[in-house]
Amino acid sequence: MIPFSNTTEYKGLVQFYESEIGANYGDVSGNSVKLKEFTARVNLAIDRYFATAVQASGLWELDDFNHTADYATIYTNIVSGQRDYSFITDETGNYILDIYKVLILPTATDTQYRELYPADENQSENLDIIDESNTAGVPTKYAKKGNAIFLGGAIPNYNATRGLKVLVNRTASRFTSSDTTKVAGFPYHQEYFYLKPALEYARRNSLATLPRLEAEILKLEGNVLTGQVGLIAKAYGNRRKDEIQSISGEVINSI
Repeated sequence: MIPFSNTTEYKGLVQFYESEIGANYGDVSGNSVKLKEFTARVNLAIDRYFATAVQASGLWELDDFNHTADYATIYTNIVSGQRDYSFITDETGNYILDIYKVLILPTATDTQYRELYPADENQSENLDIIDESNTAGVPTKYAKKGNAIFLGGAIPNYNATRGLKVLVNRTASRFTSSDTTKVAGFPYHQEYFYLKPALEYARRNSLATLPRLEAEILKLEGNVLTGQVGLIAKAYGNRRKDEIQSISGEVINSI
């Protein structure tokens, strides 16, 4: 793992970046403006990396291991008569990217959650969500709109503390310019987090290293237009060792 900055052994992301762009050690780490610019660039690289890895991770829900305070699960109180519940950030302030499962306590005193099934509000059987039917009871389904869920089947007729349990994907943890020992919260391809900012710098300044950096980033990111799968997607796509693999046949009509 590569720490954000290491000015004694020159083994941090900042120092590798300085080397890649042809700068002297300290040109970025010792300049507050340039260091903040690099920090912004490396955080954009984290976002790009995370988006690529999430798409490839399948049933293994990816999360930044810097999120040590909690898991990617949100709890919120059920309010009697309230259909919609908004989820912008998790309990530690990380932005929510996706909601992929919702569970509910069916009564105020229950301790076992019951899974709700996702509903397409445009289907006729889910019109109760659109027309805001006032049937009271225990919800059985939910629809997603933006970063909110709308309960269907019934509107809750009870209050329940932490009555909704929502499983989510959330943004990765970002660096600040004052970080030193913190690392990017992913187990693979640490070099990406200094190569990607170096590529952007080389592109803006027409450096001779641009073709090499483009080739290295292409190898990591891949190219959806040409069908090239990058090393990032390959690594996270291969993590699902505990999933049961099945082979199914295809019926071919030879007539």
